[in-house]
Amino acid sequence: MRGLIDRLRGVERDIVQAPEAGSGPYYEPQGSEIAIFEAAWRRRLPVMLKGPTGCGKTRFLEYMAHRLGRPLVSVSCHEDLTSADLVGRFLLDGESTVWQDGPLTRAVKAGAICYLDEIVEARTDSTVIIHPLTDHRRRLPLEKRGLEIEAHEDFLLVISYNPGYQTVLKDLKPSTKQRFVAIDFRYPSAEIEARILQNEVEGLDAELATRLVAIAHKARALKDHGLDEASSTRSLVYAASLIAAGLPPLEAGEAALINPLTDDVELAMALREIVKAHLAAA
Repeated sequence: MRGLIDRLRGVERDIVQAPEAGSGPYYEPQGSEIAIFEAAWRRRLPVMLKGPTGCGKTRFLEYMAHRLGRPLVSVSCHEDLTSADLVGRFLLDGESTVWQDGPLTRAVKAGAICYLDEIVEARTDSTVIIHPLTDHRRRLPLEKRGLEIEAHEDFLLVISYNPGYQTVLKDLKPSTKQRFVAIDFRYPSAEIEARILQNEVEGLDAELATRLVAIAHKARALKDHGLDEASSTRSLVYAASLIAAGLPPLEAGEAALINPLTDDVELAMALREIVKAHLAAA
C-alpha cells in the first residue's frame, strides 16, 4: 500500500506542472474560439467545448493551456467515475488512513485547468460536485473531510460535450449547461483539414491529403442516414499515418475509415466505394 500511495503522490507532482516553453501543440483555428476562450479565462468563466468526436476539442485545449502557460489536468469520464474519483478519498497506510486528493482537487489547489472529457459519461453525483466551482463561489466541497476548498485564482474548469452522441437518459441537465460558456466545434473546412493532415503526418503530400479529406466529406453525408458517427479528423490522421507507414492506401482506408465506423454490410460497401473512388489511383 505504501508503494501505491507513493505512486499516486508522484502522479500528483507530475500532473500540476506548468507546460514547458516551446512551440507547443499544433492547432489550426477555425473561427473565434481562441478569442472566446481567452476572454473566458480572463474572467475565470467555466468553459464547455461542444462538438463531434475527433474534431479537435482536446487538441484545442492542450494548445490553449500552453498558450496561457497553465498546467492541464485531464480526466476521461466514464460511467463508473464517482465524485470520490474526482475529489479524493481516504486510503489505508499501514494501521492508519491518509487522505489522497483526486485530480479535480489537485487542479483546484494548484490553479490548473481541469478538463473533464465527455462529462456526460460520468455518474450524476460527479456532475453535481462541480456546481459550486462554476458560479461565484468557486469552492470545492470535500464532504468526507468536512471541508470546502476555495479555488486558486488561476483555476479554470473545462468540460467537453458531444451533443449528437447522447440519449435522453444520458445528457447534461440545462441547469448544468447554463453554468458554462460554450464554444461550438465542427469538423474543419476542407482546406484547413488538409493542412492539419500534412502537419500531423510527416511527408504526406498535398494531393493525398486532399483525397483523404474528400473521402471524409462524402462519408459525413451518410451520418443520420444509417451511419451513427461521421469520419473524424482523427480517423483521417490515422489513415494518413498508416499510408505513411507503408500500408497500401485502400487497405489504410479500410482499416481507419470504414471498419471503425460501421458493422453494417451495406454501409461498409457504400463507404468502400467512396474510398476506392478517391484512393484507387493514389
